[in-house]
Amino acid sequence: MSEDITKIPVIDLFAGPGGLGEGFSAYTYKCSGEQPFQIKLSIEKDPAAHRTLQLRSFFRKLSQNPVPDAYYDYLRQADVVPEDERRKKLFDQYPEKAEQVEREALLAELGQKNPHTIYKWIQRALAEYDEYDEWVLIGGPPCQAYSIANRSRNRGNDNNQEEKEQRQYLYLEYLQIIAEHRPAIFVMENVKGLLSATFKNQHIFELMYEDLQEPEKALNRENRPVRSPVPARRPSRYKLYSLVKSDEISNANLSDFVVYMENFGIPQTRHRVIILGIRDDINIPPKTLEERSQINARKVLDGLPKLRSGLSREEDSNDAWRNWLYKIAECPWFESLQTQGNGEIYEKLSNALKKIRHNAGRGDEFVPYDDTNINYEREWFLDSRIGGVCNHTTRGHIVSDLYRYFYAACFAKVKDQSPKLKDFPDDLLPDHKNAKRAANGSPLFVDRFRVQLRDNPATTVTSHISKDGHYYIHHDPTQCRSLTVREAARLQTFPDNYFFCGPRTSQYVQVGNAVPPLLARQIADIVHDVLKRDGRSILGR
Repeated sequence: MSEDITKIPVIDLFAGPGGLGEGFSAYTYKCSGEQPFQIKLSIEKDPAAHRTLQLRSFFRKLSQNPVPDAYYDYLRQADVVPEDERRKKLFDQYPEKAEQVEREALLAELGQKNPHTIYKWIQRALAEYDEYDEWVLIGGPPCQAYSIANRSRNRGNDNNQEEKEQRQYLYLEYLQIIAEHRPAIFVMENVKGLLSATFKNQHIFELMYEDLQEPEKALNRENRPVRSPVPARRPSRYKLYSLVKSDEISNANLSDFVVYMENFGIPQTRHRVIILGIRDDINIPPKTLEERSQINARKVLDGLPKLRSGLSREEDSNDAWRNWLYKIAECPWFESLQTQGNGEIYEKLSNALKKIRHNAGRGDEFVPYDDTNINYEREWFLDSRIGGVCNHTTRGHIVSDLYRYFYAACFAKVKDQSPKLKDFPDDLLPDHKNAKRAANGSPLFVDRFRVQLRDNPATTVTSHISKDGHYYIHHDPTQCRSLTVREAARLQTFPDNYFFCGPRTSQYVQVGNAVPPLLARQIADIVHDVLKRDGRSILGR
């Protein structure tokens, strides 16, 4: 038996860039110092996220020994050598590892790919294990899958052609895999809004709660056949647990599935539904997450090189950027701050203008830097061999938005809160009706510009960060910009040597959609504890 077969296999669906998988892969059992989980298969539909997933899989396969310099060369050349060229060079040096990666991290969309192909992939991933059902399924169908989750309960409505076409939804594909392959445990994550979502006056999450306990029953209702690699097995049933409340959750307390991640060492107020499903022949209730002190944004952001924003619609250079900011002192709204009783903000703006750096750059896909640091989980985040920082390049902003960012960051330093639109001088308000209404008391767009407060956990990092930076303004006014991909990745607790592939917009989306790996590592500890106490498991042999 090879060493790999002594580990618990993990299959990651809807994997994104691999946040959940990273946490499970990196989890180390304190008593033995071993890493008990191994990703055997991960499936992702987005090409850029899939490339990130493959690269990280490659890194893990190299890291059982000291990671070779070739990986760090790949990172350090990110700003000068095209991605495809770097990737080919790296993978060609380790063809056996590259072949393993090609089998492990696959590009496919559940519901679109032939279900029999997915079935065979899972069989292949688990075939070498003596106990076929001693494995863990992680990942959850994207939230948009539930907007059509009627699940054909009323078959009399078959005359609706649109509903017929929508019955390929991803949730049933997920149930199909649970029913057919019987994971010992599954971890399903999704957005908090799932709790309040309805379809035809039915609460979707209540229906999901029923189906996840008896997936085969749900599939039979949908007239979907259930295959099984082992014949004559009784239907799989699951007990559903919260990560924050003891005991099974009843359908009257479904909000107990919500994890408030800022209470568990994640430096952002990220609230997600996470379900831990344990097959009912494993009669071991799980422990829960242990609460931790909240981590503020400054602890993870301030050890990165300082950058300036770019200028869009203007000449972009260090001098031009600096000169535009200096012109703030000539703006009527700036002088009016003193006469309107905002002298403290005026002083903060004045002092910040004096501290603007003359040589701040915009960063790049790789920024050489010898002083990378962090004030939280140093061993997790830092890797001295990188020699710099990856995915750390800034957006360009129009001058009027630069002024708003600068003002907002200074306001936050004084008031310890991000300004609402009513807090901006009139001359700084965006020129559209919603902004005027918000400034006059309308609740819409009231926090159109949101500073990430230095002494608080950040707000939720979502895929919307790819659209614009207004909700993700850096707390340091002298940088006058929105967050970079690397800063967002740190708030999501990705290690610094985790490289995100694809164009910058895609990188932001990948980071925003991911599960924070540091939370996933804590979930892995809970899963490991259950399987360790189960005498039939690989770990109990």
